[in-house]
Amino acid sequence: MTLDRTEIFDKVCDIAADVLGVEPDGLSEATTFDDLDANSLDRLQLVTAMEDEFDIEIDDDKLMAINSVAEAIDAIEQTLEA
Repeated sequence: MTLDRTEIFDKVCDIAADVLGVEPDGLSEATTFDDLDANSLDRLQLVTAMEDEFDIEIDDDKLMAINSVAEAIDAIEQTLEA
């Protein structure tokens, strides 16, 4: 699957909107999950939804480091390239 950063960003925003009930138009790469009041369960649901959407598995070390939309995109890109 070859996606550019913008396509991944759009999908991550849609996932965040579904999981957290936020407006995707209000998100940017700089948005953190703290900004969205995401607790640890929300974050787990976000990552699980991202893994399902992109048909990937993000390793646990990377998972723990994902705190923003940009970091989620980076982790997805790295996993897709691997």
